[in-house]
Parts: sequence; C-alpha cells; structure tokens
Amino acid sequence: MAGGETNPDVSLLYDINGIARSAPGWVDRTMEFVGEYGIVCGFAVLMLCAWWSVRRGKDAPAGVAALLWAPLAAGIALLVNIPIRGFVRRPRPFLDHHGLDVLVPGKTDYSFVSDHATLTMALAVGLFVAHRKYGLVGIGLAVLEGFSRVYLGVHYPTDVVGGLALGTAVALLLAPLAMMALTPLTRWVAGTRAARLVRAPGAAGPSVVPAAGVDMVGEERESPLRHDRDLAA
Repeated sequence: MAGGETNPDVSLLYDINGIARSAPGWVDRTMEFVGEYGIVCGFAVLMLCAWWSVRRGKDAPAGVAALLWAPLAAGIALLVNIPIRGFVRRPRPFLDHHGLDVLVPGKTDYSFVSDHATLTMALAVGLFVAHRKYGLVGIGLAVLEGFSRVYLGVHYPTDVVGGLALGTAVALLLAPLAMMALTPLTRWVAGTRAARLVRAPGAAGPSVVPAAGVDMVGEERESPLRHDRDLAA
C-alpha cells in the first residue's frame, strides 16, 4: 500500500476496495452494474414517481418546475466539473497504487471529482426540492453511488466527497433562479391542452379569489336584487 499508512484517503480506499477482493463474484458483478447503470436507472424511476405525485399537489405547476430543475442541475454540475478536473488533474487511484481490485477497466480520464457522485447528488437534491420523501431516497442512492465508485476501485473517497458536495452546491444555490425561470413555464403549460403534464385531472389548484357572482366551483350565484324582484312578482 503506497502511502496508505499516513494517508487516510488511500487507506480508506484500500479498506473499501478490499471488500471486493473477498466478496463472491456475483456481488462484484452486481456492484459493477449498480455503480455504472443501476442507480442512474433508479433515479429515472424516482423522477417518474415524484412527477406522478407532485401533479396532485396544491400548486402542481411549481412542483413540476422543481422536478424539472433536478436533471438540469445535474447537467450543469457535470459541466462545472469539466474545468475542475482539468485544473486538479488527479490520476485514477489504480495508476498510483498497486493491489487494487479494479472492477471497471478502461477509465483513463482524471479522478477528481467523481462524475457519478456529482450527477446523482445533483439529481437527489433537485428531487428533494420538489418532493422530500423521494428526495431522501435519492440522497441515499447518491451516497450508495459514491460508495460503489470506491468499491469498484476507480475513485478515491475524496473524489466522491467532492462530487457529492459539488452536486449539492449547484442544485441548491441555483434553485431560486431556476424556479423563477421554470415556474412561469409550467404555469403556462397548465393552461394549455398539455395541462396533464403539470397537473393531474381533478387536482386542487392554488387558492383564488372568486369573481363577483361566481362561486368556487364556477357556478353563477343568484343576485339578492334578482331574488327580491322575483318575490315582488
């Protein structure tokens, strides 16, 4: 272990990746699928479930706008990571440290920060803004994604921590601006034939002040003056 005695980042890398060396082959194959594709697919299912739920909320267009922000935040976070990787230029751990069990070969780009950790945490935090229950599940999946990258031998633990922090920062700091831009769009869609994309049929809308002579279900109220004229007749 090169430098593992004094570097906690490297020693933790060997400890987590060491689990792969003693695990059965099917566990390694499962972790490889989960770490590369499975968790990202899980987020697609979470987003669909959250969309189905927020469409029934009191202010469905705003909820859908927050949900739209999640993948946009992930894309922006990945773009922000490009200059970070180019500036830090940290090699993959298996290039500097021998004895690692690398389960995903062929990784030749820089290590810091982890794209997978950045992507999944930005999705999770954006999802949390839209729907807390599904967002908490997403945060758990993002942490699992980070663990899997170290388990697979392709990232240091600090690569993962950096990715989780970057995804969180982008999703939270830009959320107010994103909501200002996206909410008017989803409110506009709610008034078109595509309204079902942002509001489920029968879902309660935001509170409104009824117009004179019209009750809250859109039926005309009888005018007191008209009622008096009917009695006089």
